[in-house]
Amino acid sequence: MARRGLGKGLGALLSQGELEGNLVQEIPIEQIRPNPYQPRRVFDEDSLRELADSIRQVGLLQPVIVRKDGAEEYTLIAGERRLRAAQMAGLERIPAIVRTPSEQQMLEMALIENLQREDINPIDAALAYKHLMEEFGLTQEQVAMRVGKSVPAISNTLRLLQLPDYIQESIRNGLISEGHGRALLMVRDPVQQRQLWQQITADGLSVRATELRARELRSPEQPIHPGPRTHPLPSTPPPELKALEHNLSAYLGTKVKVVYMEGGAGRIVIEFYSEEELGRILEIIAPNGF
Repeated sequence: MARRGLGKGLGALLSQGELEGNLVQEIPIEQIRPNPYQPRRVFDEDSLRELADSIRQVGLLQPVIVRKDGAEEYTLIAGERRLRAAQMAGLERIPAIVRTPSEQQMLEMALIENLQREDINPIDAALAYKHLMEEFGLTQEQVAMRVGKSVPAISNTLRLLQLPDYIQESIRNGLISEGHGRALLMVRDPVQQRQLWQQITADGLSVRATELRARELRSPEQPIHPGPRTHPLPSTPPPELKALEHNLSAYLGTKVKVVYMEGGAGRIVIEFYSEEELGRILEIIAPNGF
């Protein structure tokens, strides 16, 4: 499937003829069943009521996309929020475009639609990415191409699934942000991780404050025993190296340390906490292998 950008509306999912209404049909709502591959698990009730009120006033401006399964049976592909709001508004029929996608395309289209409007929360997005990889054998790079994201963005979102269920649920419900979740991943001790999560929820810690606290809680590095010096001593790094550290950390989704040595030499230290994370980092550095 060719890469599609995440434009607004249904432009990334439909052809021009479909957008102009040439293939739009009026289908009874009772004949449409939900998309079993819908990645979005949480729908805001207040937002649905607002959309339902708008539908009562001006009607449904964008059709849903469905797959025909039988004489009077359809499966929703994209537009579950509009379908739910139309039901709340009391509509009996809804404008729809009939497609014949594969199961993989059904998941991709539902995922793309949610990402276009940023309606999907990070945990549901991560589960959808994981499903695409495990069910259909896609790599992170292939998932990134299909949903119009960078490989590091996909990797960082997938890492959230390493968090305990209670933290994942708090991200899903908007209690804490994705940035908080990534900071909590730096804390390896489960008790300390829960304590920091409680601080975030009770005291409203910012993402930056959470990152600083997470670094304090990490296990200290083993001291280096003195001995014969065979390498240059660390030197004060140029200011631009701090920006380089920050950019590398953001790109790789883990802590990166740039050690500047006397004479302009140095080393880059990339941290990882499991074999799975090492594999993820290697895929970012060398997506085509070494």
